Amino acid sequence: MKSSKTAQKLAERINKAIENEIITNHEYEEILHIANEDGIIDPEERALLGQLKEMIVDKTIKRVAE
Repeated sequence: MKSSKTAQKLAERINKAIENEIITNHEYEEILHIANEDGIIDPEERALLGQLKEMIVDKTIKRVAE
């Protein structure tokens, strides 16, 4: 199955947060907006969002205010 454009864009943004080990609230909201751009959160996007959430919970990525 081919990745959707939205999933690719989402993966790029999440990878940036992984590299930085930090995500701001604004960046997090942007990621959610990207996932909802086409009005559908497909299984790949759902998995990416789930992985991001897990990394925030286990402190792999630190979520900070601006």
